[in-house]
Amino acid sequence: MPARNKAAAPPPSASHPSSRCLGARLRGAREQAGQSVRGLARAIDVSPSLISQIEHGKVTPSVGTIYALANELGLSVDSLFRDAEAPGALKQPTVVKRRAAVPPVSDGQVQRRQGRKAIKLASGVRWERLTPHPDPDLEFLYVVYDVGGESCPPDALIRHGGQEYAYVLSGRLGLVVGFEEYDLGPGDSIVFDAQKPHRLWAIGNKPAEAVWVVLNRHADSRAKAPASRSRTAR
Repeated sequence: MPARNKAAAPPPSASHPSSRCLGARLRGAREQAGQSVRGLARAIDVSPSLISQIEHGKVTPSVGTIYALANELGLSVDSLFRDAEAPGALKQPTVVKRRAAVPPVSDGQVQRRQGRKAIKLASGVRWERLTPHPDPDLEFLYVVYDVGGESCPPDALIRHGGQEYAYVLSGRLGLVVGFEEYDLGPGDSIVFDAQKPHRLWAIGNKPAEAVWVVLNRHADSRAKAPASRSRTAR
C-alpha cells in the first residue's frame, strides 16, 4: 500500500487567474455539497489551511490533491477546466479586413490550439484539455511536466478509478505503476489501470510532453472509505 500523502502544502505561488478560477470552482462545489473546509480537509487527509489556500488561488493543488478533491466532491476533473484560461489564448480581433475567415476557437467538435483550457498544478505540471467541452466518460489531455516536475512525492503514490493511456511527444517521462518502473521517451506509449498506485515525473533537463487519456475515472472498484478512516495516496 502506498504511503499516505500528509506532506505539507505546496509552496505558495503568485496568484494566477487560472488558480483563482479553479479555486472558486472548488469552493462552489464544496459549499453546494454542504461541506466545511475542515470537513473536506479531513475527508481527503490534508490540512484545512491547504484547502483554504487552494480555494483563494494562493496555491495550486498537486495532481494527487486535485484527484482527491474531485472524487470527494463528485466532480469530473475535466469539468474543472471550465473557467481556466488557456495560456497565450488569442483574443478575436475587433476588425477583420477582407481576410479569409478566422477559424473559430471551437465549433463544438474541433478544439483549436489557441483556445485550449488549461490548469497549472503544483510541482511543475500543466494539463490542457483537448476536447471542446467536458466529457463525463474520459479526460483527453495534453500534459507537460516541467524540469523537476512530478505528480506526487516519491513516498506518496496516487490511485483513482479508470484506465490511463499515454503517448510521449518529447522529453523523458518516468512512471511507476505498482512495483514496476518505466523510462518513456518520444514515441513510447503506455496503458495501465489507474487503481494501481502510480507516480509520474520528468527525467533529465528537458520538459516531458505527452498526450494523455483517462477513461472512466469514476469506475473505482474500491469501496469508499469513511472519512474517519485512512485514505491512500492523496
